[in-house]
Amino acid sequence: MQNNYIALGKAVIEAEILAIQALPDRLDQQFTQACEVILACKGRVIVMGMGKSGHIGNKIAATLASTGTPAFAVHPAEASHGDLGMITRDDVLIALSHSGSSDEILNILPVIKRLAIPLIAFTGHINSALALAADYHLNIAVEKEACPLNLAPTSSTTTTLVMGDALAIALLNARGFTEADFARSHPAGRLGKRLLVHVSDLMHTGSAMPKVQANLSLVDAILEMTGKSLGMTAIVDQDEHLLGIFTDGDLRRTFEHGIDLKQALIGEVMIQTVNTIHSEALAVDALNQMETAAITVLPILDKRRLVGILHMHDLLKAGIA
Repeated sequence: MQNNYIALGKAVIEAEILAIQALPDRLDQQFTQACEVILACKGRVIVMGMGKSGHIGNKIAATLASTGTPAFAVHPAEASHGDLGMITRDDVLIALSHSGSSDEILNILPVIKRLAIPLIAFTGHINSALALAADYHLNIAVEKEACPLNLAPTSSTTTTLVMGDALAIALLNARGFTEADFARSHPAGRLGKRLLVHVSDLMHTGSAMPKVQANLSLVDAILEMTGKSLGMTAIVDQDEHLLGIFTDGDLRRTFEHGIDLKQALIGEVMIQTVNTIHSEALAVDALNQMETAAITVLPILDKRRLVGILHMHDLLKAGIA
């Protein structure tokens, strides 16, 4: 029985791949014109579909919105009961129906026409009522559904989704949409954090920042390290200029060399060659610097003055690493 499951699963995937492979040859001037009318749109893109097409429409609207094209989905049945008020003359409508004969969509077309809203239709039948009513038609036809009964929308919803992605990404490119733009639409996502979070947002400052002056004893420096729990301390002069650092690893090496903890000054054993970064640098750049240098902490400098300390744990906690 397991082999039957696998064989059927492979057949479904192969059928949907074949349906997708037929799409590129169908892109013509209608696709170009659909992109141009959306680029010229002063309002939003409204996406409508019934049933499974409606679910795909939600995803297409979300993809458009997150890639620089303001969009949202409207249920066509609800549109006939008041939600048409959400659509303005400045908008563009994308209607999804593989059959091209969804009553709920056809019923509202007279209103759409009176508003003179550009209508882009995704259908699998070029002579359907919806295709003929559309200003721009994108062909999502499939030879057959992946469903063995040729009934459940499978291949057709896949081609609808792929056509929507093609439209969204073509528009993204035309708008010059960048990684930074994408991050602003996804501030809570991993990419958003990596492109929007700066070192200054995460670093330890003020009394939370371990620092001592060079003439302090090694014992007192160790107490500062212990109290601030960052596994290091920075060594600064009277003007807060960074002179060096001392870490837990340096402390272990100090023991190995038999240095007298009570007699030594921190300035005598500190490490003077230090990796640093600016407070306005991206946190992801700090992460890359730490990984390259195989270190877990970075002093933060502004004009050579120590203004903060960043630990790898801070990056992990913020979801940067």
